[in-house]
Amino acid sequence: MLVLSRRIGEKLVIGTDIVVTVLDVRSDGVRVGIDAPRDVRVTRAEILEAIEKENAAAAQADDAAEESLRSLAPPTP
Repeated sequence: MLVLSRRIGEKLVIGTDIVVTVLDVRSDGVRVGIDAPRDVRVTRAEILEAIEKENAAAAQADDAAEESLRSLAPPTP
């Protein structure tokens, strides 16, 4: 992990087309601005973790759900 110290207004360039700018520094956090191409997804880590958790929970089928799905299928001859 690269650790840098930046002041308000200073920038960090990732690759050739992503620029991170320090906008504000407060006692409870740092505000950053991110300029990136539209095809680059920028997402907070806690949001990704929540999505992964919900997807894993949705993929777990309990017995009641499985039985409900079986009851929807037409009877086999």
